Amino acid sequence: MKVYFYPKCSTCRQALKYLDSKKTSYQAIDISEKAPTKSELKKMYLAMGGDLRKLFNTSGKLYREGGYKDKIKDMSVADAITVLHGEGMLVKRPFVISEDTQFVGFGDEQRKKLEE
Repeated sequence: MKVYFYPKCSTCRQALKYLDSKKTSYQAIDISEKAPTKSELKKMYLAMGGDLRKLFNTSGKLYREGGYKDKIKDMSVADAITVLHGEGMLVKRPFVISEDTQFVGFGDEQRKKLEE
């Protein structure tokens, strides 16, 4: 399992703490240093029901400054994946991906996925 996270993100820290408490094996990757691969982003896009918006960190500075709220409406999937791969800080996090598990964010719904 790979967990793309941002060290200053409290939700990311909470997710890592939860995984540690469950003794779940994972590879932690600082998303500000290395973005998810294009194939991981595409897999997540499909897991999110084909909703591009769910892949973007909509509360982030880069999202607001880049005007992505309006850009997403006309953006192709390929273009969105290229943008997200090029700038990891635009990706919603934590971004958790493995063969069996894919989700972004961390709350009750994501905890349930980890316990399945």
